[in-house]
Parts: sequence; structure tokens; C-alpha cells
Amino acid sequence: MSVRFELDPAVTPEVRDGIRALWADVANAGGAVGLVPPVTPEDVRPDLVRHLVALTEGRERLLIGRDAGGRVVATAFLTLNWHRMSTHWLWVYTVMVHPDLQGRGVGRALMAAVADAARGIDDIIGLRLTCRGGTGLCRFYESCGYKEIGRAPRAIKLADGDFRDDITMWLDLA
Repeated sequence: MSVRFELDPAVTPEVRDGIRALWADVANAGGAVGLVPPVTPEDVRPDLVRHLVALTEGRERLLIGRDAGGRVVATAFLTLNWHRMSTHWLWVYTVMVHPDLQGRGVGRALMAAVADAARGIDDIIGLRLTCRGGTGLCRFYESCGYKEIGRAPRAIKLADGDFRDDITMWLDLA
């Protein structure tokens, strides 16, 4: 499947609603995107609003992927650091690929587009993200060139008795 990636798209109602629908679909398919299923697009709204505010304030950049029909099928938010000693790297948040596209190389293409976008931002030398243990995401990010640099055991609670490690990954762009 061909996906076209776009950095800093206009956040039209179509894009906003597309991200909300994608986020709900990913969460409901078991994706580690900050919500526990079942969720609706409306449940996603508060988290998305936080990202949209950060975009308008210039603290984040948005990368989306669209399919041939223009539907939003992938996202990542690149977050700039506010501390003067950390402005040389970005956080990557809310990395999502529509569940129907899993295993087709779209995730790898998204992560390559994230790295390319970051390389286009002055003085950025690295990317940092976190992922939930027990999902296989650590292996996926390692296959994209990231290295595990830290792990907080049992730092994520999905339900009573269901704790997961919070894994920090780094991609050196220099």
C-alpha cells in the first residue's frame, strides 16, 4: 500500500477527525497508544486536544500518512524540548499505523519519515520515544535503528495486576 507522508499539514476538521478515528481504531486493536479499549473517537478528544494546543504553540510538529484516498492512516507527533540543554533532540509521541496496514511496511516507512523530518529541523541530532513492554514494539523500534536506553519496570498499569515496563528508546541522527 502506498502511503504519502506530510509534515505539518493544515489541521482541518478532516485531518483532526481522521486522527481521532485512527487513534480509536489503533487503541481498540490493542495498540499501545495511551488508552485501554474499548474507546470511541470521542474518548480520544482530550489527548488529541493537548497535541493540537502544542502544535498551535509551536511546541510540536505533526507528521501524518495518508492512503491513496486521502484518509489519515498513520501519525507521529515530534515534540521539541523546552529545556535549553535538551533542545538538540526531539520526543516522538503517538506513533500510529492503522491496524489494517500492520505488517505491510507502513510502520517502517513512518519511522523513516519521522527520522527524515527530524533531520530537516536545525540542530536536531536524536529522537527519543517510549514504548510499552510486552507488545513487541521494542523489537520493532530496534529494527528501525533505535536502541533501548532505559526501562522502568512495571511503570505502566493497564488494569489491576497488569503492569508493563516503560521502555525508553533512542535514535542517533548524527
